[in-house]
Amino acid sequence: MATINKVSERRLARELSKLMTKPPEGISCYQRESQMNLLIATVSGPQGSPYEGGLFKLEVEISDHYPFQPPKMKFITPVYHPNIDTGGRICMDLLKVPKDGSGGWNPTITLESLLVAIQLLLENPNPDDPLMPDIADEYRLNKQVFEKKARRFTDNHAKN
Repeated sequence: MATINKVSERRLARELSKLMTKPPEGISCYQRESQMNLLIATVSGPQGSPYEGGLFKLEVEISDHYPFQPPKMKFITPVYHPNIDTGGRICMDLLKVPKDGSGGWNPTITLESLLVAIQLLLENPNPDDPLMPDIADEYRLNKQVFEKKARRFTDNHAKN
């Protein structure tokens, strides 16, 4: 993979430095190997959610066009969630470039704010914009069953 440009590299260096010295609660992010544009992030499951007690690992790829394009993020840890598919892809407005009236990305969004938003998505799924329609239906129609499955999935995949 190619390295990122100097402007992207400087901004990313600042963001990573801040994430390492003053990370938000339950979030960490660091370089994978020696390439600055490949990162690993961890997000703790929010308290009171079916993901509580879990530690979820994500892969973050920063493009040469960052911050004008969002990073590509996907969960490495399997997650039972309406907005996260079995391949770890995440359906979240902030990860989409604005076009045709959809997409919430803008260059002022930081890696930290994206990771916080992902942690909030775990706590508050959006069943109206699902990647997993069957899980979204379960969340809407039988939340107790959804939460039981999500807890079991978290216990099996996100706890040591």
